[in-house]
Amino acid sequence: MSKAVLITGAAGNLGSAVTEKFLHEGYHVIAVVEPRTRHHFPENPNLEVKEANLFDEDAARVVVQQAFDQFPTLNAGVLLVGGFAMGNLIRTSYREMEQMFELNFKSTYNVARPLFLRMQAQGNGGRLVMIGSRPALEPTAGGADMMGYALSKSLVFKLSELLNVAGVEKNIRSTVVVPSVIDTPTNRAAMPTADFSTWVKPEELAAIIETACRMNGVPTEAIIKAYGKT
Repeated sequence: MSKAVLITGAAGNLGSAVTEKFLHEGYHVIAVVEPRTRHHFPENPNLEVKEANLFDEDAARVVVQQAFDQFPTLNAGVLLVGGFAMGNLIRTSYREMEQMFELNFKSTYNVARPLFLRMQAQGNGGRLVMIGSRPALEPTAGGADMMGYALSKSLVFKLSELLNVAGVEKNIRSTVVVPSVIDTPTNRAAMPTADFSTWVKPEELAAIIETACRMNGVPTEAIIKAYGKT
């Protein structure tokens, strides 16, 4: 039986690795990217790229609807859209806080909600995977210096927790994968003196995410830490 997954933020450094992993594992992949985003996905008959502004609730609902129109059973949704900003309590205005909420929580909620509602009607349930952050899970890991980021990601944890309560009878499970610093060109440029060998690789995270999406009857962990060697 064919498997299908919807991946948001698919054109990013992590998203590209996740998309490649799922294709390699034989999934049909609906890769969602921001409108007018440049991407370099390999040619693959199991890959369909869709553009959507996931900060718009209606646009997010439509792209989820289109995915279910194409694949009546959607095994999983992998929600990767998000962003990061430094700023302690003194330097973080409420407007800047709102920007982090929109980037990290709103984009996740707008897709998780319609996915969850449609998965309720599936006989085999479904899997949701979201990306958390170590500072949100462990405030002593720099959370006070990235106030908006940590607070917005803390809502992702709570959303996942609530979805697990709501979805238990329908076999819908949500997992938050929590990486440390991801080894991307952007992070290397921002921290050129860091020891890159201690960072978690996108390919390693992709493998963890794919495992969390397997619907084999085994309960999926609610939180998976992927801290590399840090």
